Parts: sequence; structure tokens; C-alpha cells
Amino acid sequence: MVKNMILYNSNDLVKLGCNECNGCSECCRGMGQSIVLDPYDIFQLQKVTGANFAQLMQEKIELHVEDGLILPSLKMQSGIDACGFLNQDGRCRIHDYRPGLCRLFPLGRNYDEKGLRYFLLEDACQVQNRTKIKIKKWLGISLLHQYEEFLIDWHDLRKDIQARIMEQKSDEYTQSINVKMLEVFYQKPYDIKQDFYVQFEERMGAFQGCGFG
Repeated sequence: MVKNMILYNSNDLVKLGCNECNGCSECCRGMGQSIVLDPYDIFQLQKVTGANFAQLMQEKIELHVEDGLILPSLKMQSGIDACGFLNQDGRCRIHDYRPGLCRLFPLGRNYDEKGLRYFLLEDACQVQNRTKIKIKKWLGISLLHQYEEFLIDWHDLRKDIQARIMEQKSDEYTQSINVKMLEVFYQKPYDIKQDFYVQFEERMGAFQGCGFG
């Protein structure tokens, strides 16, 4: 994080309003593998598409390595270099279920001893004269406090695993922990009719029970 950057909580007003993007889809194009997906994102994609993880891997998502950790991200479609969930008018076909990083833009997340807070990526969005809107309204996530607690837990787990990978310096260990993490948090289908957070806590317990968490 840049020194002296202003940090916000979800009740703060920030210049985010962009007239519903007005057909602009620049932030949905040319993103490479930067839209990293967490377990809640997969739960939402599973809910809106009816596809499981393996089926999503066929067209919409792909795996990439980040500091030794293998994670899924949205896949840019070849030829057009755009998200596969964009329609011909440049609008998101899964807007109500879009991934957390898509909801967040043009905000970033900051994790520290005070918890989760947000900062504005000043030049990330091309829209001029944006209006002020509360962050929680911008995110549009029900049970936001619970969602933020999940994000903190997931962030801490990722950082812990990445630290262990760096410490172990073992290809065998790196492979085993990645295989288990993908299996527990991504590949095993979620019950879309049940509460996500309960399922996530159960999976956290199972993962830690294997000696990884």
C-alpha cells in the first residue's frame, strides 16, 4: 500500500458512482489473470451458471500461480481479450453474481491489524466526474460484515500457505498443499441452497485437520 493512502470502511462515501458504467466495459477487458477468484466467487458462479468447477474450467476460468499458490482466475477470451461473461453490448451477463474483485473496482482492499479497509485506485477507472456513493452500496453484498470476515480469514490462510511454501522450498510440499487446497475450497461442489459461510468454515476445519492450515 502507498504511504499516506486514505483508507475507508464500508460506511464511507467515496467517488465511485459512474452512471452504471453507461456501456463502458474497459475494466472487463485485457485483465490477464488478475481477477483472482476466492471460494465465495466460485460459489456464486456455480449458483448463476449451474456449472461445477471442472465445467467452469472449460471456458470461463483458468488456473495461475501466485507466489507458489495455484489459484483460479477469470479467463480472458482469445481473439477479443475480454471476460467470457460479457455480452455483445459490453454488459456483464452475471452482474448480480460477479466476482468480488469486479464488484470492488476501482477500489482495492487493505488488510492490517485494524482488519479490512478499502482504498481508491485513483486512475484505474476512465469515467470522469464520478459521484460519491457508500462503499457498502457499491459492493452490493448482503451480510457484508460476514463477507468481510470471510475475506480476512481467506487472506490470512493464503498468506500463511504462501509463507509455508517459501519456508519448505519443496516441490513435493508445494504440489501437495496446492492439490489439497484446490480440492477442498474449489473443486468440491458447494450446496448453493445452503449458507456459504457455514460451508466455508467446515472446509477450513477439514483443511486444517489435514495439517495444512
